Amino acid sequence: MKTHPLLSRARRSARAGFSLAELMVVIVIIGLLSAIVVPNLLERFGFAQTSTAKVDIKALETALTEYSIRNGGQFPDSLEALVTPDENGNTYLNSRVLPKDPWGNEYNYEPPFPGEPRPRVFSYGKDGAPGGTGDAKDLDNWGEQE
Repeated sequence: MKTHPLLSRARRSARAGFSLAELMVVIVIIGLLSAIVVPNLLERFGFAQTSTAKVDIKALETALTEYSIRNGGQFPDSLEALVTPDENGNTYLNSRVLPKDPWGNEYNYEPPFPGEPRPRVFSYGKDGAPGGTGDAKDLDNWGEQE
C-alpha cells in the first residue's frame, strides 16, 4: 500500500528541525559575536555624540561672531539672541530654538572678557557637571581649536 505524498511530507517535516546541540552552538556563536560587536558600537556611539557636540559648539561660535559683527562688536548676553528673529524675521542660527547637546543639556555661554576676545561656548558632557573624563568630559570652543 502506497502512502499519499502529502502524508509522507508531513511525517518528514515533523521529524525535521534542529537538535538541542545545534541550537546551543548557534546561541554561543551569537553570544560571541555580540560580545565583540556591542562594545565597539557603544564606543562609536559615544564618539558620534562628542563629534555632534563639537559641531554644534562651532556653529554657535560662528553665529555669535556674526552677531558681534552686525552689532558693533557687542556680543549678546545669552544664546537666546541667536534664535530671536530680527525685524525681517531672520535669526543667526537656522532654527527658532537653541540646540541641546547630544545628552539633552543646554549649551552654556560666556561672553568675552578682557584678555580673551572670543566668547566661550561649552557643554559639560554626558554627566552635565563640570570636569570629567570620557563622555563626561567638558567640551568648549577654546580647547577644541583644530
